[in-house]
Amino acid sequence: MVEWHEELMDWLQPFLAPLGHKRRRRMCPAYVAGLIGPGDCKSVQPMAARDSGVSYDQLHHFIGSGVWDASALETALLVEADKLVGGDNAWLIIDDTALPKKGCHSVGVAPQYASALGKTANCQSLVSVTLASREVPVMVGLRLFLPETWTDDKERMARAGVPTDRQIALTKPEIAIAEIDRVIAAGGRFGCVLADSGYGSSGPFRQALSERGLLWAVGLSRRQNVYPADVALVFPVASTGKRRKYHIADRPPVSAEAMLAGEKWQKVSWRRGTKGRLTCLFAACRVRIADGHKHRMLDNRVQCMPGDEVWLVGERRSTGEQKYYVSNLPTETTLKSLTRKGLNNIRTLPSVVSGPGCGR
Repeated sequence: MVEWHEELMDWLQPFLAPLGHKRRRRMCPAYVAGLIGPGDCKSVQPMAARDSGVSYDQLHHFIGSGVWDASALETALLVEADKLVGGDNAWLIIDDTALPKKGCHSVGVAPQYASALGKTANCQSLVSVTLASREVPVMVGLRLFLPETWTDDKERMARAGVPTDRQIALTKPEIAIAEIDRVIAAGGRFGCVLADSGYGSSGPFRQALSERGLLWAVGLSRRQNVYPADVALVFPVASTGKRRKYHIADRPPVSAEAMLAGEKWQKVSWRRGTKGRLTCLFAACRVRIADGHKHRMLDNRVQCMPGDEVWLVGERRSTGEQKYYVSNLPTETTLKSLTRKGLNNIRTLPSVVSGPGCGR
């Protein structure tokens, strides 16, 4: 037991200095040891009872009452994670983590969709950020999402102790972009950002990634409208009135599902599983997503104009399920490279980012 605790102390050294106060540096190893040590109950009281070196009050204060800036500790975590898995071949994975709750007083708790449960449930929802390479994931960030039932109730947030600078309404994609900026500022290295359709269906999220010069591969709704890559933009001449201010597409958009329906679907082996090579049918083509400026058409419909050109990839699984993705990987990328460089990780996001303490 002594040897095990000594090894834990050595492993924790990079994270202890950012904690500042010497009492926090002493409580942190005790708390971590309580979480990973023997005993089924991992609440503060039984963990303190199993450790003769700390009291319940000390450990409870460290967890529930201590107020300190976590940014230095988060940076230390990113530095260590980058040493383990960072690099040009690493992925930065954005996903949701749900923590089911029965009560209503935990910050951010509300009836909302919990991806881990596959349904709407009373829970806290967090944006998770994971740095991964090969099949080794290291979670480097968890940020709580506050639904409108919280952000619209200032008194409720004040009672729950929500910091003033966090009492603002942010979408999950906005939280994710802020986390990506934090990872970049800390020197985290990765070659591609991955996210499921909960994030990928957000045009501002994809555009923010591109503005930062990042490569990305994200899930997309099959109903998302897209244009063929060779769509032309024209200025129709109006018979009366002023000249049109904005151009429009020379053809209407279609859904992602319809765009790939007539493409050639190929069987691609994308990963080796426990029972051999895993294969699916894939198809891909270049498109322009309908997420540009909005234009009111002659029939009074509001139609989004073509945005940037990207890859649209479809996947048909043996179960009959179909999935769709978009990526700004280079035009010359082959279908096999598309499936291996990112899409095989998007399709297994829950297994990549889940783990003890992640709410899965």
